[in-house]
Amino acid sequence: MHAAMSEFCRKGYDGARTAVIARRASCNIRMIYHYYGSKEGLYLAALERVYAQIRTEEAQLDLQRMSPIEGISALVEFTFDHMAAHEEFVRLATIENIQHGRYLKKSKAVPQQTQPLIKSISGLLHRGQLQGVFRPNVDPVQLYVSILALSLTHLSNRYTLSITYQQDMGNPGWLAKRREHVRQLVLSYLQADAAGPKSAASVQAPMMLQRSAVRG
Repeated sequence: MHAAMSEFCRKGYDGARTAVIARRASCNIRMIYHYYGSKEGLYLAALERVYAQIRTEEAQLDLQRMSPIEGISALVEFTFDHMAAHEEFVRLATIENIQHGRYLKKSKAVPQQTQPLIKSISGLLHRGQLQGVFRPNVDPVQLYVSILALSLTHLSNRYTLSITYQQDMGNPGWLAKRREHVRQLVLSYLQADAAGPKSAASVQAPMMLQRSAVRG
């Protein structure tokens, strides 16, 4: 799988060769077809692997146990760091977008694995709104796509951006500042137009009224 990812990242789907992958992996090419069925099957497995990895590590954050602000901060920082540490995700996602998602659309696993993340984000947003620290009516998918974009653009366009703005966007110091900038940007958006912190009594009062109405 490592050999396959390397070949697909360097040459894309069309340019990659299973013979080269087999040679680099020191395996018989027939075994690749035995386990993956085809070059397409191997490529799809590579795609599913990078998506499964980020979903698995996201789940380990345990966002439900964090306060809304802590949870969003943790998600932003994790996403930023994961993209920086996993160039194979950035490259394979870019290659698949060039192909209009031709192969990823055949995966049932990737969309299913994303649902827990959206549920966790929805929970953070809901609790943040109840506590008066987040604005209302934030779409969890829109928010995550924004977090992803802010964590990816400086990587996918690193060389052109570095030349255009005369700053090395691969520099650790620049990346550290970028990471904090992205975190503050996301939180500033969520906290704008928030109702303000609410007391525990004000949050619980509507729920008590609802229970009373049910009993009555």
